[in-house]
Amino acid sequence: MSYFGCLSNVETNLLAFALNPGLFRVVSELSAPGREFPRPRGRIFSYPSKLTWEFTDPHPIRSVFPLWPVCVVPMNLLKWFYDETGAGKPPPAQIYYTLRGVMFLLSFVLEDWAIHELVPLPHHRTATVVLVASSYVTWTYQTHTFTNSLETLLVAWGLVLVRRIVDGRKHSSFFSSIVLSLIVVTGTFNRITFPAFLLLPGLQLLPHFWLKPASFFSLVGFGIFFASIAIISDTAFFASPYSISDALRSPIITPINNLIYNSNPANLALHGLHSRYQHFLVNLPQLLGPAFVAMVLSFFKSPLAIPPWLRNMRFVSAISATFILSIFPHQEARFLIPAVPLLLSCIRLPRSRVVLASWVIFNATMGLLMGVYHQGGVVPTQIAIPTIVSESAVKLPTNVSTDSAGLSATVFWWKTYSPPTWLLGDTGPSLEIETVNLMGMPGLNMIAELDKAAVPCPRLVDNSSDSATAEEPLENSLFLVAPLSASFLDQYVVSQSSPDSPSDDLQLHELWSYKNHLNLDDLDFETDGIFPTLKRVFGRRGLGVWAVKRVGCN
Repeated sequence: MSYFGCLSNVETNLLAFALNPGLFRVVSELSAPGREFPRPRGRIFSYPSKLTWEFTDPHPIRSVFPLWPVCVVPMNLLKWFYDETGAGKPPPAQIYYTLRGVMFLLSFVLEDWAIHELVPLPHHRTATVVLVASSYVTWTYQTHTFTNSLETLLVAWGLVLVRRIVDGRKHSSFFSSIVLSLIVVTGTFNRITFPAFLLLPGLQLLPHFWLKPASFFSLVGFGIFFASIAIISDTAFFASPYSISDALRSPIITPINNLIYNSNPANLALHGLHSRYQHFLVNLPQLLGPAFVAMVLSFFKSPLAIPPWLRNMRFVSAISATFILSIFPHQEARFLIPAVPLLLSCIRLPRSRVVLASWVIFNATMGLLMGVYHQGGVVPTQIAIPTIVSESAVKLPTNVSTDSAGLSATVFWWKTYSPPTWLLGDTGPSLEIETVNLMGMPGLNMIAELDKAAVPCPRLVDNSSDSATAEEPLENSLFLVAPLSASFLDQYVVSQSSPDSPSDDLQLHELWSYKNHLNLDDLDFETDGIFPTLKRVFGRRGLGVWAVKRVGCN
C-alpha cells in the first residue's frame, strides 16, 4: 500500500520534464567538476526544476515522446492564455491542478468511451461503467499524471482498435491500423510493460492480416514512421549538440535502455525485490478489493465449467500481462492499473446488500487513504515553503542597514516522496531556496546532515550611528520537513528536548504543519507492534516544517 501517494516519483518525472524540456544537457554541465551554473529552469515557465535519474542517466530509460500531449501541450496553452491576458505567469499550483484536470478529462472521456466499445451487451455495459467509475483506482490514480494512468488509456484503446479491425473483416481497416500503430508506439515508449497487455489479443489480427495485407503493411509502415519520430525526439532531447545524423549514428532508444535496465536484478534490487506471487496475491486484491474475491469465488461455483467472463480478450489481456510482469522480481501495484478496468468489465458482482456495502466501504477507505492522506502533504507543503521561509526570516530594525543580497534557505525533506522543486515558483533574487531530499536515511545520519549544514548563531554587530546593537541576519536558514509520526525527532523538538539526546547542539522549532498526510512507509509492525504502530502513524498524522537552530540561538 506504500506504492502510491499524492505525488509519486513517477509524477515528479512527468511534471518536471514538462516544465523543463532540454534539462539533460544542463544537468550534465552541472556535474562537471569545477564548473558553476545557475540552477536549471524550465523553458515553458522559468521555475526551478530538476529531473530524476530516469532522464539524467547516461542511458536514459524514460522517453519524452509520450509526454507532449498530456503535459507540454496543456502548459503551452496555459502560458499562451496568461500571455494574451497580460497576467504574467500562472502560479505553480494552478499548473499542477491544470495537468491533473487534463488527466481527469482524458480518463473521463476516453476510458468510458473504450468501455462502451469493449462491452457489447447494453445492460452489462451500464453495470461496467458504474463499477469502473466507482473504483478508487479510477478516481484516485487515473487523475494523476502517472505513466501508468496514460498506459491504462492506451491499453484500452489498443484493445478497441484490435476489435474494430477484427470485426471489420470485409474492409481493410486502413485507418484503424494507422491509429493502432500510433498507440502501440506511444504505449511502448511510455512504458515497456505496455506490449504485455496487447501480446495475446494482438494474435487475433493474424487471420485478418493474411486476408488483408494492406492493413498489415499500413500497421508496420506507420509504426516504423512513428517510432522514428519518437527516437528522433528522444535523441534531440538527450544529445548535446544534436544533428539529424546523431539519430542515425547513435540513436537513443529509451525502451531498449529501459528493458536492459530492468533485466538486471542488481538494478531492480535498488527499487525493492518482491516474491513472484506479489501481483496475484497482494497487488490485485489491493486494487480490486471485493471484486477480486468475487472473481476467485466464481471459479469454485462451477469447477467443471469455464466462467463466461474468462472467454473474452479483456480478461486474457489483463491476466496474461500480470503473468508476464510477474517474471520481474520488482512488482509494484501501479504496474497493474491498466488491468483494473479490463477485469472489472468482466466480473459480475452478486446483487446483494453485503457485496454493495463492502464495495462502497473498500473504495471509500482506499480512496481516502491513498488519494488524500498517503504522502498527501508533499504538494501543499512545497507550495507553502516560500511563505514559511519568508515569514521566519530575521527581521532587522529600520535603522539597521545590510548589504545582504537576499535570504537563502536550505530545506531538507526526510521520509517523504521527492518534492517537486518547480512548485516553489519563481521566488526572485530576494529569496533563494535549495531543496535537499534525504529520502528515508537513518535518523542519526539525517541529524548529521543537518549538523553539517546548520550555520552558527547570528552575531551582534554595530551598524548604526547611535551605536544601537542589532542582530546580523543569517546568511542561510535551515529547515526540515518530515512526518509528525517520526518519533525520532521528539528528542530534538524544543518542547521535548532532553539532556541525554544523541546531539545536544541542534533544536527543531515547529513552524507549520499539514494534517492530511500519512507516511505509510513508516509502518513498523515488527519492531513496535501492531497497535503502537497504528497509534503513532495515524494518531500523529501530518507533515511538519521545523526551523533548525543551534542550541542557544533565538
